[in-house]
Amino acid sequence: MKNSEKILKTLSDLIENGILTSKDIKKEISEDIKFKKDKLINSLDLVSRKEFEVLKKVVQKQDLLLKKMIKKKSKR
Repeated sequence: MKNSEKILKTLSDLIENGILTSKDIKKEISEDIKFKKDKLINSLDLVSRKEFEVLKKVVQKQDLLLKKMIKKKSKR
């Protein structure tokens, strides 16, 4: 809590002195949120939609092949 209180006090002091405007605060908050979003996305090891669709097709083909093999084996 102390850290957040310190940040708020610093921001309020800067605003009072006219050094920091609301546009500066908005820009800073937007950049901070964007950075945190990017950090979260990178930590999740996500794949692109294209990569996902390719892998999905491969799995579907393998599933179909496996079903055919099982069906063929059960006929014996």
